[in-house]
Amino acid sequence: MDEFLARLKRQPGLAGRLVLATLLANLLALAQPLFTIQVLNRYVAHGVDSTLATLTIGVVIAIGAEYLFRQLRNGLSKRINDPVNEEITLAGLAVLAQAKLQALESIPAGRRRELVGSAAEIEGAFNASNLSALLDLPFSLIFIIVLFLLSPVLGLVTLAFIAALFLFGLRQTAAVRTANAELKTASGRAHPLLETAIREADTVHVFNAQAFMRRAWFEASHAAMILRGQVADRQATVQGVSQTGTALLNVAIYAVGALLVVAGKLDVGMMIGASILSSRALQPTTRFAQIGGALARAKQALRQLEEFARLPLEAERGTAKTNFSGRVELRDVAFFYPGASGPLFEHLSLVLEPGAVYIVSGNSGTGKTTLMRLFTGLLEPVRGQVLVDGIDLRQVAPTWWRSQIVYLPQEPTFLNASIADNLKVANPGADMARLNAVIAQAGLRRFLDESPKGFETPVIDNGRQLAVGVRRALALARALMSDGRLVLIDEMFDGFDGEGRAAISAAVNRLAQEQRTVLITSHRANSMEGIRALIDLNQKPEPRIVQAVAKSGAALNLDGLGERRGAERAANG
Repeated sequence: MDEFLARLKRQPGLAGRLVLATLLANLLALAQPLFTIQVLNRYVAHGVDSTLATLTIGVVIAIGAEYLFRQLRNGLSKRINDPVNEEITLAGLAVLAQAKLQALESIPAGRRRELVGSAAEIEGAFNASNLSALLDLPFSLIFIIVLFLLSPVLGLVTLAFIAALFLFGLRQTAAVRTANAELKTASGRAHPLLETAIREADTVHVFNAQAFMRRAWFEASHAAMILRGQVADRQATVQGVSQTGTALLNVAIYAVGALLVVAGKLDVGMMIGASILSSRALQPTTRFAQIGGALARAKQALRQLEEFARLPLEAERGTAKTNFSGRVELRDVAFFYPGASGPLFEHLSLVLEPGAVYIVSGNSGTGKTTLMRLFTGLLEPVRGQVLVDGIDLRQVAPTWWRSQIVYLPQEPTFLNASIADNLKVANPGADMARLNAVIAQAGLRRFLDESPKGFETPVIDNGRQLAVGVRRALALARALMSDGRLVLIDEMFDGFDGEGRAAISAAVNRLAQEQRTVLITSHRANSMEGIRALIDLNQKPEPRIVQAVAKSGAALNLDGLGERRGAERAANG
């Protein structure tokens, strides 16, 4: 109810017209019971055909006008509701797209999907039909007033039924709200299993996990099934009570009305008219009782979406330099995840100079990918600063900063769109010559030539169905579409075959020669020219930084880096 009132307040002009249309529609609805009374009391009693014709024409006109006003009201209701529902839908997606990842990742993926999907539940409940039903609720007083004018006793009978059904509807709405809250909790336990069954079918089949999945699914979904049954039972109860209440009111009106007719306090025409009036007065209340559950669910969903929308968002504005040199400084940087026993790293200070190559070394779980995400601005350091050309990364416009990065993640994913669309995301103005150039540099020419649709080949399931080598090569091509000055390569050779390793080595060497700043996580990059330093994340909590020593010529090298990393991995099993 509060949500509907808030929507009406947003557009007072439309709301005023909506209320006026509702008033006129309900006034015109009086025509049918009044017609019944007049026909029985005047025409049947006197048999004047002209009277019947006049009454009939008048009531038909009134019914037609009522229909037109109700249609007008429906259109006005849609104009009030649709913009708000669209805003709610877009707001959920906007939070997913713009929320800071540290805050967003604190909510399980299934929960995020459920929250955004709840926008459909809100739209289904707060629609034009339900708004019209709620507006009819106060105007049912019109029918009750007319009933009191005909017979105060019948008016009281009707009022008693309406009050009883209204209170019943409120009680059921509260009960459904509680049941739905419990249902969401129970469904949340089952959702991860469903995600596993859908996305990780290979794991389930190869490791014979079917029995485990069935057992876990039954345990997680059984409580939800019971709660869904309870909600359905309550909805069926509401519908049954509404229908029974309407039937009982009709019986009560005729029983009491018959007594009044026999007592000479009411005539038959007025009794039948009162029956029609009581039914019309009760309709909005029974409708309210029936939609109460949907409104309760939508209100809960709306409250959860509002909490979701309060997640901190990335800034839409900030500093954007005309020319970024590629110089990045880490100043006393520390990072740890909430609940961790200790920091991934701390007191990390290093200046990354343009034209130099830096290697990040460390076993799995030591924070290599996390460090990369700090450079992209997806994560923020718990302490310290990341400075780009002397500006704190927190002050920089995120969209501008991402355009300054050439980024190849270890586990790349893509948009469910064509290959061309995925490549152009990083450089929307690129022409076909640029697309073909990066495809050649990434070693994807054969794959693209063998694809029937070429650049228009669709990427499905966010690229997870692509072979690992193709996925990494496509990610390299996407990275090379950027003209950014900072190059971030996570696990440089991971997933590449010999041809792929040659392609990425050539690409990274070219980027370094173009005086871009290159940061790589890899244990096989010792053949790279221009290596300036190694950041060893195996040393905790403060990483060890090994500066390279110049060898013959201008090229710098870290001899034996690959062998040392191999020995470290062997020693660690």
